[in-house]
This record gives sequence, structure tokens and C-alpha cells, in this order.
Amino acid sequence: MADIFSVVADPTRRELLGTLLSAYGSDVTGGELSVGQLVERLGVSQPTVSKHLRVLRDIGLVTSREEGQHRYYRLDPEPLVGIEEWVLPFTGAVDADGTPATTAWTLDGQPVSVRRSGTAGKATVEVGTELGRVMAEASYRATAALSGAQQGWERVVDRSRKRFTRRGDED
Repeated sequence: MADIFSVVADPTRRELLGTLLSAYGSDVTGGELSVGQLVERLGVSQPTVSKHLRVLRDIGLVTSREEGQHRYYRLDPEPLVGIEEWVLPFTGAVDADGTPATTAWTLDGQPVSVRRSGTAGKATVEVGTELGRVMAEASYRATAALSGAQQGWERVVDRSRKRFTRRGDED
């Protein structure tokens, strides 16, 4: 199974999460949106939306319920809280007392958090997008570093094999 960072690295999934976040805590939708509503809001095909929702559901970022032939999705913010807590120390954000911040900040200086209840505003969606971008970049850097380390290790092993083979031929 994919890790949560690779899941939220996909822009379509981040857009789905942002759309579900905007419905989170809403009295109008009860925090849920149908697949049809998500297709309409994102302007993406139904199979594409369903595929991405399945990935989000498998990792625990959304929950679903069926009602007749319709399926309704709701954001489950708990895994995002874990990500937020993990990412905040890297941002250098601190509260007034100097402790690591417990709230993220938008580019215009507004405090937001995936833990926020009530109606989610535009600033929260922007943080989700920004958080996704930061995580995608971190995931890319980690993958590149691991790939580079693996390639370096393979070169060391190849050189060792060549040396060992040459020595074996000389003996």
C-alpha cells in the first residue's frame, strides 16, 4: 500500500481533499459529498474521481457510505493531523511562547488547521494545497536521495565484484 505522502502528492487527490474539506462541517451537505457532486465540482470524469477516492479511502483520508446507488464521501481529518504535527517542526513556525506551533499559517498570515471545526474557508484549502506541495517535494527528495544512495551502493558492489574477480583470476 502507498504511504500517505505519496497519496497526497497527487494533485487530483489534493483537489478532492480540498473539496471535501470545504464541505467538512457544513450544515448544508452534512460534511458529505456524492461522487456526482465531486465530479461536477472538479470537472473530472467519474471513473477518475472514483479511482482517486478509492486510494484516499484505502489510506484512511476519507470515509464513505452507500445510500441506494449513491456513494457519499466525507473527509477524515485524523491522518492529516498526524501529517500536520510531523510537518510543523520543519516549517520553523513557533507559538508566542517559543514552542513549536500547533497551527499552520497561510501565505497571507491567517492561522488554519485541519483540526478546525465549523465551516472551512478558502485559507484552509490553500493550506491543504500548500501542505500537499511541500509533502510531494519532500517525498520526491527522499525518493531521489534513496535512489541516489542505491545507485551509489550498486556502483560500490560492482567495483568490488570486478576487483574480486580480477584477484580471483590472478590467483
